[in-house]
Amino acid sequence: MTDIARQIDWISRLVGFDTTSSKSNLALIEDVEAYLGDLGVESVRVTSDDGVKSNLYAVVGPSTEGGVVLSGHTDVVPVEGQDWQTDPWTVVEKDGKLFGRGVADMKSFSAIGLSLVPDMLKAGLKRPLIFALSYDEELGCLGAPRMIEKIAENIPAPSAVIVGEPTNMKVIDGHKGISSFRVTVTGYTTHSSQTDRGVSAVEAAARMIAKIAEMRALRAARAEKESPFDPPYSTMTVNVVHGGTQLNIMAGEAWFEWDLRTVPGDSREDIVEEFTDFAKGVEAEMRAKASGCRVEIVQMTNAPFLAPSADNTAADLAKAITGHNSTDVVSYAAEAGQFQEAGMSVVVCGPGSIDQAHQPDEFITLDQVREGTVFMRKLIERLSA
Repeated sequence: MTDIARQIDWISRLVGFDTTSSKSNLALIEDVEAYLGDLGVESVRVTSDDGVKSNLYAVVGPSTEGGVVLSGHTDVVPVEGQDWQTDPWTVVEKDGKLFGRGVADMKSFSAIGLSLVPDMLKAGLKRPLIFALSYDEELGCLGAPRMIEKIAENIPAPSAVIVGEPTNMKVIDGHKGISSFRVTVTGYTTHSSQTDRGVSAVEAAARMIAKIAEMRALRAARAEKESPFDPPYSTMTVNVVHGGTQLNIMAGEAWFEWDLRTVPGDSREDIVEEFTDFAKGVEAEMRAKASGCRVEIVQMTNAPFLAPSADNTAADLAKAITGHNSTDVVSYAAEAGQFQEAGMSVVVCGPGSIDQAHQPDEFITLDQVREGTVFMRKLIERLSA
C-alpha cells in the first residue's frame, strides 16, 4: 500500500465512526486501542463520569522525558440540517479532495499519526510520541482536562504538545479562550393587559442580552489595533433564546445562552463579574414587583486561551519542521490552552482548513494530507536522532 493510500485508509476508518458529540465515541476508541495493542503499544483510557465516552492516551517509544504529544479530538459536530452531497460518514475522494465529516476538523491529523505507528516503532525513537485523543472538544473542551492531568501524572515530562487542529500546516501559538453560560429568568405571569401587575421574563432577558451587546461594542471601540487577533478584542454573543408561551400572557420564563471568547491578557473574570452585577440589578427590580422572580446563571463551559510566548519549544519545533519563520494566532478556541495551563509547551498545527470545519461537504485536500504526512515523518526522524 502506498503512503498516501495508508493515510486515506486511516482517515476513512476514523470518519466511519459517527462520533457526533451527542453520541458515544467508544467504538472509535476501542478500534484504536485494539490497533495499538496489536502493535505492542499499551494505551490508557480516561473515561467520562457516565462511562459513555473516553479519552485515550498511548506512548509510542521509550518512557523518557522530552517526548511530543499528538493531541486530537475524536468528536465532530452534527450533520443534521446540512445539505450534504455525499454520505458524511463515508470518505469520498474527488477532484483531489477527501469529503466527509471530520476530515478537516480534525480526524485527518490523528489518522496520519496512527497510520505511521509501524514506522515510529521501526525508527528506534529516542524520545516518545504520545497520542492524546479526547472527547467533547466541540462542546467546550470538556473531555481533555482529565486526560491532561493523567498525562502529567504518569508520563515523563514532554517537551512539546502539537494540537492538530486544521491550520493548513501553519504554526499557531495563540488562540482565544471560550466560556459559555445559560441564563434562566423567572418572571411573574399575568394577562398582557395587566402589565402593571406582571413581570415579563422575556423583557428582563432582553435587557441582559442588550447588556452583552453593549459590553462587546465597548471592547470593540477600544480594541488594540496592533492585536494579531481577528476581531482584536474579546467577543460576547447570544445565539440561543427561548421564552414565553403566548402573545397575550406575560412571559413567566425565558432563557438564553451566550458565549464569551477572550483574547489573551483580557480578564474573563472581570467580564463575567460585570455581566453578573448587571443581572443582579435586573433581578432586584423584578423581585421588588414580585418576590418569586429570579435570574439564574449557570456556566456550561470554560476553556482557557493559549497565550503566545517568546519562549515556546513547541512552536520552535513546528517552525523548524515546516520551514515557517513566523507564527500566527486564531480566534477559535482549542484544547491547546488547557495543555498550556498544565505547564506544557504547546502549538497548534495540523492539516486542512478551518474554513471547512462544521460545513456541509467538509473536505481536506490530498495536498494537505501529504503535507501533514511529511510533517509527521520529519517529527519521527527528529525524535529518533
